[in-house]
Amino acid sequence: MNKEKIIGLQRGFVRQMGYVGGLVMSLCLVTIAAEVRAELSLLERIEARRATDQAVALDLWRWAEVGYQETQSSARLQGELAAAGFRIKAGVADMPTAFVAEYGEGEPVIAILAEMDALPGVSQAAVPVRQPLRGRISGHACGHHLFGAGSTSAAIAVKQWLEGTGQRGTIRLYGTPAEEGGAGKAYLVRAGLFDDVDVALHWHAGDRNIVTNEPTLSNKSAKFRFYGTAAHAASAPDRGRSALDGVEAMNFMTNLMREHVPQDARIHYIITKGGDAPNVVPEFAEVFYYVRHRNPVVMAEIFDRVVKTSEAAALGTGTRVEHEVIHGAYSLLPNDALAQVVESALQQVGGVSYDAEEQAFAETLYQTFDKPDLALGSEREIQPAGSRGSYGSTDVGDVSWTVPTIGFRTATWVAGTAAHSWQAVAAGGMSIGLKGMENASKILALTAERLFLDQALREAAKAEFEQRRGPSFQYVSVVGDRAPPLDYRR
Repeated sequence: MNKEKIIGLQRGFVRQMGYVGGLVMSLCLVTIAAEVRAELSLLERIEARRATDQAVALDLWRWAEVGYQETQSSARLQGELAAAGFRIKAGVADMPTAFVAEYGEGEPVIAILAEMDALPGVSQAAVPVRQPLRGRISGHACGHHLFGAGSTSAAIAVKQWLEGTGQRGTIRLYGTPAEEGGAGKAYLVRAGLFDDVDVALHWHAGDRNIVTNEPTLSNKSAKFRFYGTAAHAASAPDRGRSALDGVEAMNFMTNLMREHVPQDARIHYIITKGGDAPNVVPEFAEVFYYVRHRNPVVMAEIFDRVVKTSEAAALGTGTRVEHEVIHGAYSLLPNDALAQVVESALQQVGGVSYDAEEQAFAETLYQTFDKPDLALGSEREIQPAGSRGSYGSTDVGDVSWTVPTIGFRTATWVAGTAAHSWQAVAAGGMSIGLKGMENASKILALTAERLFLDQALREAAKAEFEQRRGPSFQYVSVVGDRAPPLDYRR
């Protein structure tokens, strides 16, 4: 809105409404124009960081550090924030790679979450055909490199906006490690690091643009370790007691149990250690279990039944078993008031447009999918928020039961891409992922700006949050009092 247009509208108001009425409307118009200029400036700040943000994201993509080992990734994000003038506390909640960065003073306190861990076993080059990278066993198959870099960019833009406008409040970015099975945020919540936050914002890589205001599955994981007696498997089998028999007996009983749990429960496992040689009765074996259900109470009941199968398996095979809880997370608590604000920002920013090279990449990659549920071209669209819930799990759930929280996804992957796939790694390592990341930064920044300015919105979000939690809710961490499992990926 240029100066000449504003002056023309002001004169029109004076002619139609008289001097006083026209003056009032003119002042409103000037205020609106100032807000538009500030908003454009906020988005322009993110666009001005494009080269830096892309370099940060691709550094994290190349390093592909797994849970609690994100040393370089965490340092890279902290470096960007420190250079922008944030105060940083590193190594919080007994996690060396976790950190909190903040700028400003007083209320409101708006938090942005930033993840950074990769997944083991999903190595892939940034090409649209299967091509694992030699010498690398991990990859960003869930897009947390984009999550970390994009959230950092948004926090810096909001900091600059606060600084430039003199708006009171605190912007805080949480560097959260080990989302993939390590539950880093659960330890941050348990340590009280979200107690003074008014609203928390998060986002995630995805194959679509959508507000994610749906419950997820709460979950709990544990490693079950069986101890037996080694012996020669041919000449003295009677003197051995197989730890692997204990694992297999447990798995057999748990698989029988699947018929007798709620149909939306999820139980999955991998055998992480099964012995060293076929002719040696294994004296040690280990199996790693996940248990999920939307209701954390039901999830805990199913988990306890899985524990009992391990005890029965040990009894029946003459072995000994112990288990270590590795991580746990609550389901996501929706918030409709916040979802509407994010939806508005999502519509304003829009989807992702491909250039010719990106389109060719997407078309080649799309051919590798089996029955994709979205068509190419949907990356330009905003999908309607669903209500069926997600069957995944995230430690953002713990945050959402502590403070009003909302999230969304942007199209950082080719339409139809499944998370935890090589196709996600491929798109996340090139411009398709980077474009979706920039859109996410803009949506986070616009939403944070609205939250700083609109006290009524914050109060509405808080009221809905309290209503959904219930008056008697008390947070009790699923991980109990154990220390963060810093070696769970080693």
